[in-house]
Amino acid sequence: MSGQSQVHRVTIELSVLLGRSRMPMHNLLKMGRGAVIPLDTRESDQLWILANGHPIARGEITIQGERLCITITDAADVHEFNALAA
Repeated sequence: MSGQSQVHRVTIELSVLLGRSRMPMHNLLKMGRGAVIPLDTRESDQLWILANGHPIARGEITIQGERLCITITDAADVHEFNALAA
């Protein structure tokens, strides 16, 4: 088998990070059904697209029919991602 055909067999996990929030554990433990967790993201902010936990792109939510989708808008800046996590 060629190396190229092996690459096509590799599976990666994609995830989308909408935003982050920091709160004391006691607040988290008090939350129940219907609780709202505020994120550090505004409606107009781009999302982070992660491959196996590593940022690879930025994107925005779009709707196609009844499905939520992510449209890729830019490559990810790893330094920006890490700075936001601090």
